[in-house]
Amino acid sequence: MYNEISKSWRTLVKTNSPAIKSRAILWRRGPTVIRLERPSRLDRARSLGYKAKQGYAVVRIKISRGGMRQKRPTSGRRPKHMGTLKIKGHFSSQDTAERRVLEKYPNTELVGSYPVYEDGRYIWFEVIVVDVHHPVLVNTYQIRKRYPEARNFPR
Repeated sequence: MYNEISKSWRTLVKTNSPAIKSRAILWRRGPTVIRLERPSRLDRARSLGYKAKQGYAVVRIKISRGGMRQKRPTSGRRPKHMGTLKIKGHFSSQDTAERRVLEKYPNTELVGSYPVYEDGRYIWFEVIVVDVHHPVLVNTYQIRKRYPEARNFPR
């Protein structure tokens, strides 16, 4: 079943369907970071470790595309050696998205993330985070195995 979900998502994005376009218009006008009820790509979320339980959260974040902005040097040099164009950052857009979500939700741990859509200006990622100290999840095997430090937390 998840394989079929993945195929249908790829065809929607590849054919640039109106359903995806209308969603992107709403996303573009919406907030940068928004918590979702459920993931858009269930197949990808499940493969990363998402469960439909309390304590798991899916967050969609909008990251701007393009190179890094660099200040123009003040002293004189020829334009070729200014060093302001074609400067790339050290981190990918996905790493940036994950870091920003963890800054906004400090009591959570990262499960994973995946791209949802991109246009000329933005890339949207869905980031899956989990609250390892949530009472429903504290004693689950997956959480104890993946986050061993969660057991030592005083309740």
